[in-house]
Amino acid sequence: MSAYLFPLLPFAFSLFVACASVFLISGAYLLFFKIDRVNAVMKHPYLAHQPFRRYPKALQFGMLLDYFFRLSFPHTQFSLIGHANRQLAHIDPKTVPTDVKWPLIGMWGGCWVGLVAMACVWVLLFMGAGAR
Repeated sequence: MSAYLFPLLPFAFSLFVACASVFLISGAYLLFFKIDRVNAVMKHPYLAHQPFRRYPKALQFGMLLDYFFRLSFPHTQFSLIGHANRQLAHIDPKTVPTDVKWPLIGMWGGCWVGLVAMACVWVLLFMGAGAR
């Protein structure tokens, strides 16, 4: 088992670092330069009550996660993804411009893939500690 363990650990760690970098770069670009355009195109129902910046950070990132779910999984109807699709049913993901899509997909895609990569790093570290 250790013959496969040691080549996988650097790969999983490199993937984790790459995902963290994509998350940080996409998130910074989104929050500093594109957030107004994203909200204007996507029109989350919560924005009818008050402006985006007046919501707490947790709700702001929740709205961005809803946008990600709608763009990435447009036909899913269960759990959080289904709720996001029902709230944002007025959006056709095929017509959303690329300059709105890529920061959202990069930020949340990097987050979710990085989470899996981090779990793999921990599992590989624990397996390697038990092998010695």
